[in-house]
Amino acid sequence: MSRFVKPYGDTLDDGKVQLSFTLPVEWSEAADEAARQLAVRMGFTDVQVADGRAIAPGFSFFVVYASTPQAVDLEGISASSARTHAMTMEEIDDFVIERIGRKIRVAGACIGTDAHTVGIDAILNMKGYKGDYGLERYHMFEAFNLGSQVSPEALVRYAKEHHMDALLASQVVTQKGSDIKNFTALGELLEAEGIRDRVVLICGGPRVTNRLASELGYDAGFGRGTLPSEVAAFVAVTLADRLRPAALR
Repeated sequence: MSRFVKPYGDTLDDGKVQLSFTLPVEWSEAADEAARQLAVRMGFTDVQVADGRAIAPGFSFFVVYASTPQAVDLEGISASSARTHAMTMEEIDDFVIERIGRKIRVAGACIGTDAHTVGIDAILNMKGYKGDYGLERYHMFEAFNLGSQVSPEALVRYAKEHHMDALLASQVVTQKGSDIKNFTALGELLEAEGIRDRVVLICGGPRVTNRLASELGYDAGFGRGTLPSEVAAFVAVTLADRLRPAALR
């Protein structure tokens, strides 16, 4: 198998891609042509406007089908993952009993003005996600779901006053880098309060990657499709290692 890969559409290595975007123009056949020419200038070939439509006064949406000559070398790509500890709920509870000896206190919230709670609810609520129970059901976790539109200042204050072991910060809204701004503010506030080192700090959201989390100074980042047990296992293992005497590490 070649280490170089290209997009696949109709036949292997044909480089076919589907691209969508909005232009600030009224829809017309000329607007379709503008979308086609824009894709050509991006370096695509065999460009076809599969769909063009008005979505609001002065705005049109386009779906373009085209080909790219570009390929990527898989051997030159590395991306670390936080999903390194595969354990069941029962195994995680047993691990916490043996290695930590007390319940882990976790608080989670959608920070900033974000009101999308589906992701944080899936991780924390008892029902969980895809048959994987949320942290509220674990015997050795105390989970506190603070809901949506929680400011970084309020989350840090809560963590300090209630002695949280871990914080889960969720962001779905990403317009104009609002997620980066809020994640950064949270980390900086924890540092300013002198509690960053004792808190396992995790960010999450559909566009979050572990690489992004690391760049922001977080312990881990979890994106789409994350199961509650993956977060619980990471928190338990990370906290146990952090609490272990330096001489035993």
